Amino acid sequence: MIAPHGGTLINRIADDARKTEIESKASDHFKLEIGNRFISDCEMIAIGGFSPLTGFMNKESVESVVENMALPNGTVWALPIVLPVSQADGDTIKEGDEIGLYDTEGTLIAWMTVAEKFGVDIENLCQKVYKTTETEHPGVKVIKESGDLYLAGDIELVNRPAREDIKAEYFMDPVATRADFEERGWNTVVAFQTRNPIHRAHEYLLKCALESTDGLLIHPLVGETKSDDIPANVRMSCYEILMENYFVPEKTALTVLPAAMRYAGPREAVHHMIIRQNYGCSHIIIGRDHAGVGSYYDTYEAQEMVDTVADKMDIIAIKFEHTFYCNKCESMASTKTCPHSAEDHVFLSGTKVREMLVNGERPPKEFSRPEVADVLIEWATSLAISE
Repeated sequence: MIAPHGGTLINRIADDARKTEIESKASDHFKLEIGNRFISDCEMIAIGGFSPLTGFMNKESVESVVENMALPNGTVWALPIVLPVSQADGDTIKEGDEIGLYDTEGTLIAWMTVAEKFGVDIENLCQKVYKTTETEHPGVKVIKESGDLYLAGDIELVNRPAREDIKAEYFMDPVATRADFEERGWNTVVAFQTRNPIHRAHEYLLKCALESTDGLLIHPLVGETKSDDIPANVRMSCYEILMENYFVPEKTALTVLPAAMRYAGPREAVHHMIIRQNYGCSHIIIGRDHAGVGSYYDTYEAQEMVDTVADKMDIIAIKFEHTFYCNKCESMASTKTCPHSAEDHVFLSGTKVREMLVNGERPPKEFSRPEVADVLIEWATSLAISE
């Protein structure tokens, strides 16, 4: 099986004895409340999804990632993983302190030893990582609203984040997915990153990729996304329907990724490759606008980016052209396989589909499986009524 990124699968989960020890002394230490995005980062670090990271990055690592897309030792890394702190809290917290990281409900999520407090050039970070400094970009908005003071240091996960809307069975850490792949006899596994329901074009990509690998991991991201993205529990219902009706169970796995979206386009494509390698995948599908938002990134820019680091990574990107249903071919196709004009192609944007759903209109069967459309129409109409 493919090795974790950097060679070692990190485990920063406190065992029962260590958890008891931390919780017994936590009240005597500084309590830092952090948002959902950073809670997700704590979990991803602790379970090994962000291997080889063992905690939040220091100044040297952040600047190396921003400028060179690599950690100081040369290991490919695309996005800074940072923990922001307010100036007031930063004035209280000292380097060397042990602090608790809490959610908004007062639950202790992680324990951190503060190794460094530092600031960075936020404008430069945003421009280099997101290719814009505009706060209309959701990733830039989070960075700028969080301030420019950060804490670095190793963390230990004390309690998992609370989850009520997704079945617990779908949360599998990298060590568990790796064991599952081994048990299934899968040596090559292709991952599919998604934050949207799977439509017919996606389904076509998945099945094409599966033809040349042992297994498929449908791996939807269920951490923090944009407010107008379809909720994770609704998407999970759609994935379950597809798994039950249109995929071979022995060749397909469905688990979730508890990470937050950055909408960093090309860089996030590399980030998603690293994560899926840690989960045990040998391949990953990279589409034409992977992790994109708005018009900030060029068509196929994500695919061009992953090509620049291909020789430094073990996981392999499977790149696909734009896909659609062709009325003349009477099948799914891409510009590589279909000679017909755009007039014969059925393609609906996410915005157009959302408008149809809110109006109770069914997307055409060439775009979405009818069972999936039923779930989405029910969600969208209930949303419209509540608004």
